[in-house]
Amino acid sequence: MASVTLRVEGMTCQHCVRTVQEALEGQSGVERAKVDLNAGRAVVDYDSAKITPRTLVNAVMEEGYTAEEIA
Repeated sequence: MASVTLRVEGMTCQHCVRTVQEALEGQSGVERAKVDLNAGRAVVDYDSAKITPRTLVNAVMEEGYTAEEIA
């Protein structure tokens, strides 16, 4: 199991948090996503054999938010 932290911009409320979390957890290979509104970040545990961080970023961006992988 791998883990990645994404910076997510554009979230303003708990509805946004749920939207981002559901977008991430809806991806095949994602075990868990923890989204933090105040920090503007999402930590995702995923199976690197099934999904890449780029795909996770794209899933968030498809919901209308800006996202990028951070170290």
